[in-house]
Amino acid sequence: MSLINTEILPFKAQAFHNGEFVEVTEKDVLGKWAIFFFYPGDFTFVCPTELGDLADYYPQLQELGVEVYSVSTDSHFVHKAWHGESEHVSKVNYYMLGDSNGEITNNFQNMRPGAGQADRATFLIDPEGVIQYIEQTAEGIGRSAEELLRKVKAAQYVAAHPGEVCPAKWEEGEDTLTPGIDLVGKI
Repeated sequence: MSLINTEILPFKAQAFHNGEFVEVTEKDVLGKWAIFFFYPGDFTFVCPTELGDLADYYPQLQELGVEVYSVSTDSHFVHKAWHGESEHVSKVNYYMLGDSNGEITNNFQNMRPGAGQADRATFLIDPEGVIQYIEQTAEGIGRSAEELLRKVKAAQYVAAHPGEVCPAKWEEGEDTLTPGIDLVGKI
């Protein structure tokens, strides 16, 4: 079953954020766009490159009103240690949620069977708490924050312009489509 157009489930977690430990719940997510960026584990190989890449785009996401929550089944203590040791992860200014009990990972149906780790997946949540976008890759395939930023802009455009849709590779400012009988067979 797809989680697209479903609401996020309640959760409570400790996070490492801006040098402090803070509590985050689903209520903190509501009212703004949010990205849940799941990865398998701290002190690994592809994961720090992804978190560093996302950190580079975080200011642009913030300008769009988007908050980022990275999630692994490591604890918030391990996140702090990793933040202090990794060149890539030390750039992270977004929330690093600890999910050692797997509550959040299971809520998003993203727990790798038998491993106790999250799969590599991204979820875009709208301000009402509804999942609008999901990307999931195999273990060794890293994601692109630049492509994620494009998809956030497309999702925000569609939300703000009911009746319009964004075609493949749509970039901000380009033409959109208005589905209807006149377009059938014309594209």
